[in-house]
Amino acid sequence: MQKITPFLWFDKEAGEAAKFYTSVFKGSKIKKLEKLENTPSGTVEVATIELLGLELRLMSAGPVFKFNEAISFEVQCKTQKEIDYYWGKLSADPKAEQCGWLKDKYGLSWQIVPTVLNKMLKDKDKKKVARVTEAFLQMKKFDIEGLQKAYRG
Repeated sequence: MQKITPFLWFDKEAGEAAKFYTSVFKGSKIKKLEKLENTPSGTVEVATIELLGLELRLMSAGPVFKFNEAISFEVQCKTQKEIDYYWGKLSADPKAEQCGWLKDKYGLSWQIVPTVLNKMLKDKDKKKVARVTEAFLQMKKFDIEGLQKAYRG
């Protein structure tokens, strides 16, 4: 059992979101889906899911809180195909797309990041780092080939 579990509050879509997220991340599963009756906010739906080994809890309890960019989930991707897959499945608001960040249909923020970017940004050659940074600041969805081209100069 993990000691800290992210807990996401939805208006009324926790069950739907649980099914959606577990369909996007292969090998993931819904561990528990239950309804709690007679709570102060009425019937509350709570889902426990596992996404690629990370347990999350999702709850439907009314429109009290909304997601914002202060919380996001980062997905490390080894290939452009993987970036394209997650971007295509998760992105639902083209206006929110920037520098590898997107928002899904529930308003939750995700960062779809190539693993190679971290290595590039840690390079000791400041000119390489500056070129990569300038390149990715122009991108919505990360383009590994474009980042590598900027890195090489």
